[in-house]
Amino acid sequence: MTVTAFASETEARFALARQVADAVLFEGYVLYPYRASAAKNRLRWQFGVLVPPGWGAECEEHDFQHTECLMEPKAGATLSVEVRFLHARRRTVQRVRPDGGFETVAELRLDDRVLVPWDEGGEERVEVVAPVDALLGDGVTHPFRRPAREDTEPVLDAAGRTVGRLLRRCEEISGTIRLSARELDGPYRVLRLTAVVENTSAWTPSEARDAGRDAALPHSLVATHLLMALSAGSFLSMTDPPEWAKGAVAACRNLHTWPVLAGETGTADLVLSSPIILEDHPAIAPESPGALYDATEIDEILALRTAALTDEEKREARGTDERAAAVIELADSMPAEVLERLHGAVRSLREATGPAPVAADVGFPDEHGVQRPDTPWWDPASEAGFDPAKDHVLVDGRPVGKGSRVELRPGLRRTDAQDIFLRGRTATVEAVLHDVDGGVHLAVTVDGDPGADIRREQGRFLYFQPDEVTPAEDAEDDA
Repeated sequence: MTVTAFASETEARFALARQVADAVLFEGYVLYPYRASAAKNRLRWQFGVLVPPGWGAECEEHDFQHTECLMEPKAGATLSVEVRFLHARRRTVQRVRPDGGFETVAELRLDDRVLVPWDEGGEERVEVVAPVDALLGDGVTHPFRRPAREDTEPVLDAAGRTVGRLLRRCEEISGTIRLSARELDGPYRVLRLTAVVENTSAWTPSEARDAGRDAALPHSLVATHLLMALSAGSFLSMTDPPEWAKGAVAACRNLHTWPVLAGETGTADLVLSSPIILEDHPAIAPESPGALYDATEIDEILALRTAALTDEEKREARGTDERAAAVIELADSMPAEVLERLHGAVRSLREATGPAPVAADVGFPDEHGVQRPDTPWWDPASEAGFDPAKDHVLVDGRPVGKGSRVELRPGLRRTDAQDIFLRGRTATVEAVLHDVDGGVHLAVTVDGDPGADIRREQGRFLYFQPDEVTPAEDAEDDA
């Protein structure tokens, strides 16, 4: 394979993996409600921050990531590595003075947005390509540097007049990528690959007021992770290795990062090493309409809450960051059918039971697992012998079934705060459910809940076990 062909093929594989890598890169970048004034957006960037080594030994963050994984390269194989991170870009807002100069302000109000100071994240990428044989012994060291830079962007009003400008400043950062490999003893030719990413920036705080995290971030590598691809050969799963490799996998050291197989399921020539622990072959849900940047994001509720922001809140979000502005536009323009798909999708059951029958008039899920609105939440024909609407369970010697009123008494084994908050409340039983292990669960709606009708319509209930409820004193036997 020629160098050009290999580079083209590697880029195609990286492009697929970057869908997930982008989620790592921007995880928690700007949190709902997407405004700089929100308290949770004032402590920026939580994952993969490699700080300058001179920023004191007492900080809880690190100046390096250390990845080790196993690979079985074929003869003449080449390793391609791509390190990705964000470079903090400090943005200052300035307003035009009467004399034509500029002055720094806390905010600049426009018709469609309110511009405020903010640390933007610019994507950076460092690439290293080396023959696997060159990694043996001392390996390969690749230093890199990003110089300090400053730029300005004019701010225009609706009439096209300059009313201010945005001043952006990036500080110099530098780092090093170290790649090495060692052949392991055993019946198969296996190499332990070591990849270390270091922040080598020389910055140190000059005064006590500069010693905080906020001062160190512009000199840090933020959300750092790496992609590694073999031109020929494969990597071994660190999560589910073959039996013969379990000892060698256990001996690998991974510090501040974790490598998983990436790319299409069934392939093993690509690895994503991330500060967020992922499963092998992670993928973005096909229902997700776009990035919401919120940690452990739940698309449906975030889209609904974002659309419900006031016009003033949306103006500030648009002025906070271009990505926040894109989230606002996404929520405001999302079609009803796209929002419906965010309601939930069952995949594991489809895999276990096979594809659903193709019958347009019975309401089976579509190709993404989304139920049609007229689909019943329970299909009696699929569970002979059980009927959630008619089954009963004895609680304190009294039969409890659909329509029974009970008092909620969550047990000590429950750790969900929301259950504890409901202790002592009365509820109506909507169904008696049996799981595959023989357990019984009561689906309930809390009395006085204004959303009870919606929960019934959607089949989204709260669930308690029989020993976590008692029949309400004013309830009548349903037997």
